[in-house]
Amino acid sequence: MRLAPLPPVLKTLRTLVPSLPVLLGLGAFGPAEAQAALFNALELDQSKFVLVAAPIGDGLRAQLNIYEQVSDRRPCFSTSGSSPARVEPLLGSFDFTGICSRYLDANGYSLRVGGSDLGTVYRLSVVRQGSDNILLAAPGRNQGGPEMVVARTQGHSDGFLQLVPELGWRLMRRQFGTRALGHVYLYRDTWPGQEANQPEAALPGTSDPAPGSQWPDAVAPASLVPPPVVPATAQPSP
Repeated sequence: MRLAPLPPVLKTLRTLVPSLPVLLGLGAFGPAEAQAALFNALELDQSKFVLVAAPIGDGLRAQLNIYEQVSDRRPCFSTSGSSPARVEPLLGSFDFTGICSRYLDANGYSLRVGGSDLGTVYRLSVVRQGSDNILLAAPGRNQGGPEMVVARTQGHSDGFLQLVPELGWRLMRRQFGTRALGHVYLYRDTWPGQEANQPEAALPGTSDPAPGSQWPDAVAPASLVPPPVVPATAQPSP
């Protein structure tokens, strides 16, 4: 059976599609560099946020939640105790639109080191480690890079527990152009262990570590080629 010829519009699209990265100005960059060119990171008031190890199901596992106090009209969360500190997610008891924001998954938060946006390369998970719970950043399957401990609960208990960031880690907001987005970064200026040798962070595999230094907990990968990212924002849940 003979197929009908393509309409002129489809012929044009077929011609343009392979050239889209060039037309968008991304052709000269790898995926990580392209993301870094698309998004910037904005400083945040850390006191307005809390990182939480939120229990899942029967409580044997937990996931990362991030709560933000947007307005002072009503408290969004409270903390009590220490090592570990308990978190009361007060925003779950009222309509928090315009008062609080919460970031519950990879649509709302991701990892960034310096200029490298690592949302498609690293996954964040809460892992039980002895009598502690850690927020672990680990490269995805078939990806290279070191595992990194981002935060700890500094003890174990039932319920919602506060995750305390490790030295060098903080929250920043994703920015596109001049627009602040509803997405936050778990951010660090440089790769752990590289502070004295690497003034600007680079994606593992794009450059060799400085002489005498090592990647923490892992060997520097030979290559790291994540897929491109579609910008995402997190909206407050009703």
